[in-house]
Amino acid sequence: MRVKGGVKTRRRHKRVLQLAKGYKGVRHTHYRIANQQVMKSLQYAYRDRRQRKRDFRKLWIARINAGARMYGLSYSNLMHGLKLAGISLNRKMLAEMAIHDPNGFAQVVEVAKSQLQQQDRSVQGA
Repeated sequence: MRVKGGVKTRRRHKRVLQLAKGYKGVRHTHYRIANQQVMKSLQYAYRDRRQRKRDFRKLWIARINAGARMYGLSYSNLMHGLKLAGISLNRKMLAEMAIHDPNGFAQVVEVAKSQLQQQDRSVQGA
């Protein structure tokens, strides 16, 4: 007597179709097509969890750059000045300051500017 895998197969199909809920057309009703789409969706999810971190970093850098240029500095000069000053604010917080706390951001930029000017003087003097 042969063993049939009906229960396991049905359980597997139900799991995949549950994951495919909300897809359009046959992608949420036909097991084979739904399975292909679920696999592809999981690949996208894995990839985009990493991509999201890059996207946010790009956004923060763009915001910091826009804020820094209002005070006559480029992004790279601002970051270099902050490093010289020993200020270790992450990009997320700098971007938040640039938007929500312009006065605090202006003070941070001034500290970076002064450090850059001091470095220029020391390089010219040497």
